[in-house]
Amino acid sequence: MKSAPAATSLLTPVQLATVRQRSNAWGLWLVGHAWLVIGASMTLVAYVPNPVTYLVAIMLIGSRQLGLLILMHDGAHGVLARTPNLSLALSQWLCAFPLLAETGAYRCYHLQHHARTMQDDDPDLVLTGHYPIPRSSLRRKLFRDVLGRTGFAQRRAQFKAAWGAPGLRWRDRLSRFADRLGRQLLVNLLLFCLLAASGHWTFYFTLWVVPALTWQQLVLRIRNIAEHAVVPDRNDPFKNARTTETSWLERALFAPYWVNYHTEHHLLMWAPCYRLPVLRRFLHANGFGDRMLTAHGYWAVLCAVSFPDHAAPVSPSGPTRQRAVGTFGEGFKA
Repeated sequence: MKSAPAATSLLTPVQLATVRQRSNAWGLWLVGHAWLVIGASMTLVAYVPNPVTYLVAIMLIGSRQLGLLILMHDGAHGVLARTPNLSLALSQWLCAFPLLAETGAYRCYHLQHHARTMQDDDPDLVLTGHYPIPRSSLRRKLFRDVLGRTGFAQRRAQFKAAWGAPGLRWRDRLSRFADRLGRQLLVNLLLFCLLAASGHWTFYFTLWVVPALTWQQLVLRIRNIAEHAVVPDRNDPFKNARTTETSWLERALFAPYWVNYHTEHHLLMWAPCYRLPVLRRFLHANGFGDRMLTAHGYWAVLCAVSFPDHAAPVSPSGPTRQRAVGTFGEGFKA
């Protein structure tokens, strides 16, 4: 595997200084924006309750739940805000814990992904290394996601792992569970209490848990596929990750907070998400645009990573894979 090129070979000193800048205001705004969209979506259903507004809210909330995980990802890289303590606090209490994740656990395995991108020991290879797949298989995966089967299976496995193996003493079991999920459940209890105080306690289940188990899982899978599935050269840092050019609707529903700029993120992983668009412009201006793997929309990506059922794949990306179990925050395994 080729190592990522040095930042000084990609950008000028002035450009480097620009994309390196971290901002407390940006971090606060992005986290606040995600929660504002979630709150506005719930308010829409409260005041205009009908099937259409409910489905719209499910999609918007699910996409912002992914957005919170993306902001947690920036927190894991230490770049969500300029002040380290603020970056970690935002990442943990307002991004990770509401979605039963934890920044430190995520960082442990995610940095391995950056160090070994698309190699045999990449911990994320289980998610994308088996593509391309038949279109019927892809449809089944997406249907499992949107129906909640994937999310339910992953959460069940997460709670089972937190509960511990059979034979543990109750004291040890409770200590383990509290360490793994105690703060996350506390934050979710607070969210439930806030909704109950507003007179809409059912919204916790219908407009927080349901989007997390359904739409968030769908966009999480599509995001994973777009980033690394069926890349042309696993050893080339310009080609083993993919950037997806998006419309405003795709950004609203599938690609919050510039998560679609994935090649740029792998080239300079310390650049905050809010600097990735300007980083892409700098890379193009410096002559690297043609080297970076780019797709035009998520539909094009899904077509590229699947094939008609009657056809055989031309060049499979990897071995047939068992269904993955795990979470965004703790990693996946077959």
